[in-house]
Formats: sequence, C-alpha cells, structure tokens
Amino acid sequence: MTYKTIACTTLEKYLLDLLKPEKIRDFCPNGLQVQGSEKITKIVTGVTATQALIDEAISINADAILVHHGYFWKNESYVIRGMKHKRIKSLLMNDINLFAYHLPLDIHPVLGNNAQLAKLFGLTVTGPLEIGNDYSVAIQGKFTEEKTGEALQTLISNTLRRECLHIQPPSNKPIKTVAWCSGGGQNYIELAAEQGIDAFISGEVSEQTTHVAHEMDIHFFAAGHHATERYGAKALGEHLQTELGVEVVFIDIDNPV
Repeated sequence: MTYKTIACTTLEKYLLDLLKPEKIRDFCPNGLQVQGSEKITKIVTGVTATQALIDEAISINADAILVHHGYFWKNESYVIRGMKHKRIKSLLMNDINLFAYHLPLDIHPVLGNNAQLAKLFGLTVTGPLEIGNDYSVAIQGKFTEEKTGEALQTLISNTLRRECLHIQPPSNKPIKTVAWCSGGGQNYIELAAEQGIDAFISGEVSEQTTHVAHEMDIHFFAAGHHATERYGAKALGEHLQTELGVEVVFIDIDNPV
C-alpha cells in the first residue's frame, strides 16, 4: 500500500474537527503538545507518551505520536527536568510531533474509549450517564440478554486480556443495564446506582468503591486503566489511515494497572 505525506497543520485541523476538544473542560491541553516535523509520513498511536513509546516511535522513524495520555497536567510541576526532560528532549531531537487527546478521546461516540468498549462487550449505548449532558464522560447501555456477574467478569477478562476485579453486591442480581467509564472513572458508580443500573464498569477501583457497591446493590467491575483505554487511540489511528492515507502504527506498551 502506498501512503501519503501530510502537513502537520492538516492533521491538527482534522483532529480538531473530529474530536472537538473545545467542547469539554479537561485536565490538560488537548491537541498538539510538542511541535515537530512540518511533514508527517508515519504516525504512532498509543495509550501514554512514555519514554518506551517514544523510543519505539524513533526506531521506526515516525514523525508524530498520538496518545490518550500526554503531558502538562493540571497541578503538576512546570519544571522540565528528570523524566519529563528526557521525554521532551527525545521528541525535540528527533523532530517528532506529540498530539494528545484525553477526555475528547474517551467520549467520541464512534472512536472513543467508551464507544469501543461497548463494541467489544456487545453493549448497546442508550445515552449519557449524566442525564442531559451530551458530553458526559460516563455513558450507559444494555445487553440484549441478561448476564450473571460471573459471566460478565469472564467476558471482560477474556476480551481485554487482563483479569477483571468483580465486586459482587448482596443481591447478586442479573445484569441487563450497564454504565461504564474507561480509565479512572470509578467515582461514577454512585450516579449509576442512583439510576437503578445493574452494573458499573471502569478501569480503576478505590477503597470506597467496594462499600458503594455493597451498600447500593450494584455490580462493579475494575478492568484496568490501561486495558480499558487501548482501543480509542487504536481506532482513531485506523480512522486516520483510512481517511487521510497516512501510515499509522499502533504500539501497545503494556501496563498491568
């Protein structure tokens, strides 16, 4: 297959139109975070802009990296030293653009992490978990047929290739309705329980999540932060390759968390 070379500004504008980061308040800047080459012939996509991912991108002569977790988070130090210095220096010395989209890549209705999880698990999306908020980070849906908690735990574990934690509620009720939020969205469990939803799926779990699941009678599944956020970046990269004709390579730097 013959791939195209595109301008960095072309990619930037396309992603802006597609993901609409201006529509949602976030904890970091979305878009081009570190400027590199003006011409892009190869893009690497991944979950987090770690040194390992940067090194892989350098090894295959990529001109851009597109991730879910980039840099410059709120409340972190402004100082560029140590690990941050090494990462940014590697990007600058190799003229690699770094694009990062956090919440916009969670919530995109087709390519987002949550939409991709629905596709993987066989869920039909019925709407936002935050009723009336079209940009809700958590969403809800349903299965065609009821599942037991044990069956859903097995489905999640097998699909994501990572052992899923299941906190079983007192009733151990069958599961038909589900709400979910990829990554660190465990705090949405109370909102799901208040709406009478049978189960909530997220990437992470907190100490209090167990008590909420037990006391509000809702199944909870913690499937891994990284494991639940592999699929948005991968789907976005595949979309860019199809629509823009540029070569895109997804690299999964495994993370057990």
